[in-house]
Parts: sequence; structure tokens; C-alpha cells
Amino acid sequence: MTNTLTHLNLTHLNDSGAAAMVDVSAKPASSRLARAGALVHTTPEVLRLIEQALLKKGDVLATARIAGIMAAKKTSELIPLCHPLLLSKVSVDFQLLAAQGQIQIEASCLVSGSTGVEMEALTAASVAALTIYDMCKAVDKAMTISDIRLLEKTGGKSGHYVLEDQ
Repeated sequence: MTNTLTHLNLTHLNDSGAAAMVDVSAKPASSRLARAGALVHTTPEVLRLIEQALLKKGDVLATARIAGIMAAKKTSELIPLCHPLLLSKVSVDFQLLAAQGQIQIEASCLVSGSTGVEMEALTAASVAALTIYDMCKAVDKAMTISDIRLLEKTGGKSGHYVLEDQ
């Protein structure tokens, strides 16, 4: 079987194919932004409980927001080969979509540095979703998390990227 990815330049592999941290010492610092999203699927009743702050564990969205921000700050400790970044700003926002039975999560991270901030945004969105699950699992064990993805990134050599099907 032929590897169809051999034409790609995988930046986290060295010449012998071993995992390696990318050397960014020669890259200029620039302003970089990343936005990532996630969806939590639940029932309209759970959304009502969240909106009215009626869950025993407390304010679900405030807790998930703080968890997402904290996770972004810890990304380099969670994801191998990620550079530690001095984040300038992290935000985590939620939209409750009652008709779809969904909580839409969007995390944004901003940094001035020599490497991108995509992993921090993805980690923030993921941990916010996991926190919502944890706080609501007593009333809906069938919740699912989906669509964890990069929505937009700016800065760096690869330039501006926006997910087309937003």
C-alpha cells in the first residue's frame, strides 16, 4: 500500500521520520489569531436547565468558559510538541440553539509570536465542550460532542484561512 501523504511536508517529523519540535527561532513574530468551534448536542430540556441555571453543579456556561480559557493556557503541557505561548487574549463564547438541541462553542486566541495559536483555540473549544458534558451528564448521558474544528486563522507564513462551510 502506497502512502498518499508522502508529498506533504509534515513539520513535526525530522529527516529520519521521528517526532520533533519545530525550530521557530528564525521566524519573525507576528500577530496571530485562531478561532475554533465545537458543538454539544443535548435535549431542549437540558438547554432550558442551563439557561435558567437550574443544574446542581452551578453555572454551566461560566464554568465552561473558565475551563476553556485555562485549557488554552495549558495547551503546550497537553499536546506533545506544541510550543508554550504567551497568549494575549483568549475568549470562549456560547450560543444555545434550542431548535437544534445544540450548544455552539467558539473559542478565540490571540498571540504575538513566531508560531500559530490554532492548537490553543482547538483545546479551549474542546475542554469547554467536555466541561459542559461533565456538568450536565447527570441529566443527559446521551449528550454528544462534535464538529471540533478550526474556523479561522490569521498570520504566519500560511496566511489567512477561513473554514468555508461556516
